[in-house]
Parts: sequence; structure tokens; C-alpha cells
Amino acid sequence: MRNIVENVKIAVVGLGYVGLPLAVEFSKRYKVFGFDIHSERVEQLKSGHDHTLEVSEADLKDVITQDCTEPTGLFCTSDAELLKQCNVYIITVPTPVDKNKRPDLIPLFKASTTVGKVLKKGDIVVYESTVYPGVTEDECVPVLEKHSGLKFNTDFFAGYSPERINPGDKLHTVSKILKITSGSTPEAAAIVDNLYRSVIGAGTHKATSIKVAEAAKVIENAQRDINIAFVNELAMIFNKMGIDTQDVLDAAGTKWNFLKFQPGLVGGHCIGVDPYYLAQKAQEVGYHPEIILAGRRVNDGMGGYVADQLVKRMLSKGTNVANSDVLVLGFTFKENCPDVRNTKVIDIVKRLEEYKINVCIHDPWADATQVKHEYGVICQNGESKQRKYDAILLAVAHHEFKDLDIQSLCKTNAVVYDIKSVLPASVVDARL
Repeated sequence: MRNIVENVKIAVVGLGYVGLPLAVEFSKRYKVFGFDIHSERVEQLKSGHDHTLEVSEADLKDVITQDCTEPTGLFCTSDAELLKQCNVYIITVPTPVDKNKRPDLIPLFKASTTVGKVLKKGDIVVYESTVYPGVTEDECVPVLEKHSGLKFNTDFFAGYSPERINPGDKLHTVSKILKITSGSTPEAAAIVDNLYRSVIGAGTHKATSIKVAEAAKVIENAQRDINIAFVNELAMIFNKMGIDTQDVLDAAGTKWNFLKFQPGLVGGHCIGVDPYYLAQKAQEVGYHPEIILAGRRVNDGMGGYVADQLVKRMLSKGTNVANSDVLVLGFTFKENCPDVRNTKVIDIVKRLEEYKINVCIHDPWADATQVKHEYGVICQNGESKQRKYDAILLAVAHHEFKDLDIQSLCKTNAVVYDIKSVLPASVVDARL
């Protein structure tokens, strides 16, 4: 294992929102093989383009190499056999939930199988995917042992360094976020920590065990989920009382230790998913997590709540809801980001369609083809500005919407509902 420190060759398995920025950062100093099962993704990256927009074309072209023998740089491939040249494997595949909100570890198992087939004595496998405590050593390591024929902590070693990527955030990039590291033995932990520390300018925190590192990651997102659920519940209470929630939060925010969370939709691949991983493990060990699941119920129900509130506003203005036209601004799971994974805007759209409303979606960041494939709805991004609507709902606070002439899109008595509180108060009928 000591040879790893002297001659590091890294394989990053999964080149999505997490894997690609990490691979680019490591490739500035080490030889990195970026592996992805989607050949079209590999070809796209080789040409210097990242459709997730996490890495700029200039930064990507600076590190991309077409030659796998170069001493540094990022070589992208879909050929798993080439990964045999590596001695450190970093797995960054998604960890979603299934339709019953149960952890889906299939992508993790498939990635572990791929790595297990090329694993050699002395190698280290590091997981970055968000999981519940115990997944790395209890679920993934046996897959590595099975396909490699090697023995854990004798022939190969493991580590866990949870991802902290914030899609669309150009300030808190991978090298500027302090990284948690861990390893399956003290020596492995030291090597993993030193490896990450060599490229992470913000530094590292070496956790006492892999399970501690796994637990730390999953509670980061569960904590944020619960806090947002709290302000979402406040918004529903204040709405019934006729009080503007944003005004209340602005007033309360003047206290030095008030936590400034905003109400809204909670989607994406982290906050809207990870609490279910912790809840699942808690139930397996005999504890029913009340607060975690209550927060999830509140946040999962916000899309339907928003749609119902919009309809009530329309009815109060005398609008015939059936066959009315509603423009939904934004479809991605967060602002200024093309990521549509687990977007909760779809919940608004589906509920409005139950009222027989004609819903038009406008999102300059979303890939219309991907939206159609994943959710079966259409982003009419160009055509949407040529019509007038009975209601406009701002669901995602993209920069482009702040300068949009909302009133030019409104029919007489149209309702403007801003759930992100970014539009001028003069054009808004209601806020969340």
C-alpha cells in the first residue's frame, strides 16, 4: 500500500455532478481515469463540454487528455479494463430511493462490481456516495471481495469521503469545501486523508471511522431538510392567519442567532433523498425516527400545497379554473442549475393538471429533451413568452426571471404567485 503514495493513479467511477469536478481537481496533480458507463457522456467530456455546467469548457480542456499514458491529466473512458492501471478507486455514483422511498443501492453495487473485477493487492477503494452508516463496509466491501477474490484489510482497503458538491454553486467548489475523510485501517485512513488534502485547499477532517464519516454526511442533509420543513409549516400556518411569511422571517432574522431558512420545494439528489437513508437504517436497528420522517412528509407535500393555493387564488378572482392557462416559471430542482433530478416542480404541474388546467413550463436552464424523457412533460421555453396566462407561478428563482416582464404575460385578473419571494411586490398576488 505504500507504493500508492509514490505512484498514485486514480480512477473516478461516475462522471456526474460529483465525480467530474473531483476528477478534474485530482487530474491537476495526478493521473486520473474518469470512468462512466454512458459512452455519450465520455465522448462529450473528451470534446471539452460538460452538460451539467459544473466544469467550464476552459477548465475541462485544460486537463482532458486523449492519451492514457500521460503522467497527469484526465482520461475519460467507458472501458473498465483500462482501470487496471489504477491503485485508488473513488466511487461517485448516485444513491437514489425507489418509489417506496427505500434506499436503492443498485448503482453502488454495480460500481463495486466493476471495481472489484480490476482490483489488485494493495489498492484502496474510496466511496463518496451518500449512504447510511455501515453501507461501505457491510454492503459494498463484500461485493469487492466477491469479484476480486481478495481479502478486505489484508489485500485491499477502503475509505469513505462524503461528497459536498452543491450543484450550480460557483463559490463553494470542490477544492474550497472542507472534506471529511476516513479509512478502514489507520494506515489507509492516513493515505486517504493525505491524498485529499493534497488537492483540497480548504483542508480535511479525518473521521475516527468510516461509519462516523457516513453518519456525518447523512445528518448534514437531514438537518437542513428538517429546518426547511419547519419554515414550510410556518408558511402554511401564517397563510391561514393572513400574515406574510417573508415579513415574519425578515423580522425574526434580525436576531443574531436566528437560522435563516426559506420556505419552498425540497428536491434534488441530496436533501430530498438522504433523510430516507438515515430513517431506513434507524428502523432496521429498532428505532422509529419521528422528526426526520415528519420533516419529509411536510416537504414532500409542498408541491401539492402550492398548486392548491394557486387554484384558490384563481377562484377568488373569478377565474374558471378548468381549461385555464397557467405558466410555471422554472422546472429544475434549484436556481441557476440544469439539474432536474427529483425536482418537486413536477408535483405542482401534476396537481394543476388534475384541475384540468393547461400548464406551460418555461425554464431556460432545463434540457427539454431530458424533462420530456424523465417526467413526460414539455418545456415550451420559447413559445411560452408569446402567450398570456390566467396565472403565473414562479417555482425556481433563476436569474433570468428577475428581469422578466411578468405583467406582459398576464391576462386580466391573472394571479401571480411567487414561492421564492424574488419578484417585485408590486406584481405579486401571493408568496409562500
